[in-house]
Amino acid sequence: MHELYATPEATHRFAKRFSHYKDFYARFDGLIFSKLGFGTFKKEPYKEENYLFDYKEALKTAIRGGINVIDTAINYRYQQSEREIGEALEELIQTGEIKRDELIICSKGGFIPLDFPFPQNPYVWIDEHIVQKGLARLEDIELDQHCMTPAFLHDSLHRSLENLRIETLDVYFLHNPETQLQRLGRRHFLHRLEDIFRLFETMVEEGKIRAYGIAVWNALTYDAHNEEHINLEEVFDVAREVGGSNHHFKYVQLPFNIAKTHAYSLPTQKMSDAKEYTVLQVAHKLGLGVLSSASLLQMHLFKRPFKPEVGYLLDSKMELESDVQLALQFVRSTRGVVSSLFSSSNPEHVSTNLGIAKTNAANLSKYNLLYQVER
Repeated sequence: MHELYATPEATHRFAKRFSHYKDFYARFDGLIFSKLGFGTFKKEPYKEENYLFDYKEALKTAIRGGINVIDTAINYRYQQSEREIGEALEELIQTGEIKRDELIICSKGGFIPLDFPFPQNPYVWIDEHIVQKGLARLEDIELDQHCMTPAFLHDSLHRSLENLRIETLDVYFLHNPETQLQRLGRRHFLHRLEDIFRLFETMVEEGKIRAYGIAVWNALTYDAHNEEHINLEEVFDVAREVGGSNHHFKYVQLPFNIAKTHAYSLPTQKMSDAKEYTVLQVAHKLGLGVLSSASLLQMHLFKRPFKPEVGYLLDSKMELESDVQLALQFVRSTRGVVSSLFSSSNPEHVSTNLGIAKTNAANLSKYNLLYQVER
């Protein structure tokens, strides 16, 4: 019988096909993760140009090139990103190129997905697909775009599984919960997380997901006085209260790149010992896996060339060819990050990016020196 989710044996088997790669795979919770993951986010989803391309060939190239971590969300390009992943995976599985249990597939729920082609009136869509179905009240929807009632998330999860053409997600993230933090207030926010995590634990029992987590933007790296700040240990404690010691809250996703390093460099999280730590330190202490997003910051990192010192510290043997590769080398070399996501619809760019797998990660002493160099 074929497993319906990633397994230690299968992910290890996948990685062994690429034994010539260097420092390109990491183990977490028994699974083997490629240090680069394939993401499918594209900003400004309402732009028609975002639907003139698809991710299918780029994703196939990524998998054939050794990437087994795939990240998406139901709202990315109004459900099109999930659907394209589903089509590509079905083709690779049917031809025998890949098995489902070799891949670590992640999605997210929280934002209202709408649909493509675009609804003529999004408010009518929200009323018909959410309010009238009893998934949420209008007052549960923040900024006409974000909802995290358990009923809405239950529906979103099932939509994602259908879009992806799979039966089980390896990781399901609550997507940008900080969007609702100011409206709910911290006490009610944590109570809402209780209800959501209880749902997620039930979804684990039913075989719909294997693990869950939160995916944020700045919420974990803002200082404690910011109205969107989230304390990671508090969230972890909610999961432990709901699911006991065997809870399935296991992952965090947040942005990290060569220009946005706070997760590694800034102690923004206070723990119960009254000491302050970086997000990566807290995640390590709590046993959480970190997936980093925005590795290339939507290509905004490359408005001017990197300094030669950056290239030397990341790639002293001068094996890499571009600043894009150096930026990926930076995130891939970061201690405490299981996999770092990048997105591309161009198969050639994916192949070029994978060139970093043939060189060693930067050693820790040189990596830490980067924080003293202005990029």
